[in-house]
Amino acid sequence: MTARLAVGLAFVAAVAAQTTRSVWDGVYTAEQAKRGLTLYGKECASCHGSDLTGGESAPPLTGAGFLSNWTGQTVGDLFERTRQSMPQNNPGKLSRAQNADVLAYLLSMNGFPEGKAELDKVTEVLKQIRIDEKK
Repeated sequence: MTARLAVGLAFVAAVAAQTTRSVWDGVYTAEQAKRGLTLYGKECASCHGSDLTGGESAPPLTGAGFLSNWTGQTVGDLFERTRQSMPQNNPGKLSRAQNADVLAYLLSMNGFPEGKAELDKVTEVLKQIRIDEKK
């Protein structure tokens, strides 16, 4: 890595650290969540349930069970967990954009408000968005 690139990355990280947001700030769009619903139905519902309440071997993706596992972490943490381990029968099958769409759907189903910009597909950006149970 060149020194110039390292300085640039350090600057981006410093700016991002100053702009930490919450899932309550509207971090996805309704259209993105709609795309995520379709993907969720095809790739996730068989294990996590059509209502996102979980299954025998899959945790809930909505409600108190979900929030108790993820409150205090970041959307980037959830994105990476999903990206690397889901779907269970073919981890890594979905693109970064598809994973972001599914996460937008999960955020919408947990009652977090939509915004004007789509949820990013870059982990470092998503790590600046906290998952907070309450506003």
